[in-house]
Amino acid sequence: MPKKKAVKILKDTVFNGKGSPWTVHFGRLNPGPGNPGTDRLFQVLGEKLPFETINEVRRYLKTKEPKLRRTGVYIAHDSMGEARYIGRGNIFTRLAGHKKAHRLELQYFSFYVVEDRKHEREIETLLIRAAGPLLHFNEKKKQLTIDPGSISDYEANTRFFERHYRKGRKPPRKKGH
Repeated sequence: MPKKKAVKILKDTVFNGKGSPWTVHFGRLNPGPGNPGTDRLFQVLGEKLPFETINEVRRYLKTKEPKLRRTGVYIAHDSMGEARYIGRGNIFTRLAGHKKAHRLELQYFSFYVVEDRKHEREIETLLIRAAGPLLHFNEKKKQLTIDPGSISDYEANTRFFERHYRKGRKPPRKKGH
């Protein structure tokens, strides 16, 4: 018998700005019957929240949920919800800096505080590789070719498959070269 889905419980309203079409609420997913809810990847997360709410979300975590970290993986999104920058570190400070640098382009943010911090870099790497061409502001990190990124971007003891060119064969040449 499959586990029951978690039940969404809203706890507080974090943002209810006048003149804004948005409200932001804080809540918790309580385990459903038959779901112990003990294994989780994230301590806390927020997805595609409007940038106008960033200070209230930061303040809420700091004052009402001080045991929760405010470091992790974050995404800055454009007005269509597409990821434009992915990073990790101090979530709200870094996001505020990206918004300031690209105030017209960036409209939403997502963040993920990883339960086990040692996996932050791997999650960031996975997201960057998946979103590649969309990340206009991640020029140093994204991979736009068919070449894989470095396997060493993942944690030690990770099992992996990696492709290699056969000896004596060269990679296919691009047309026009």
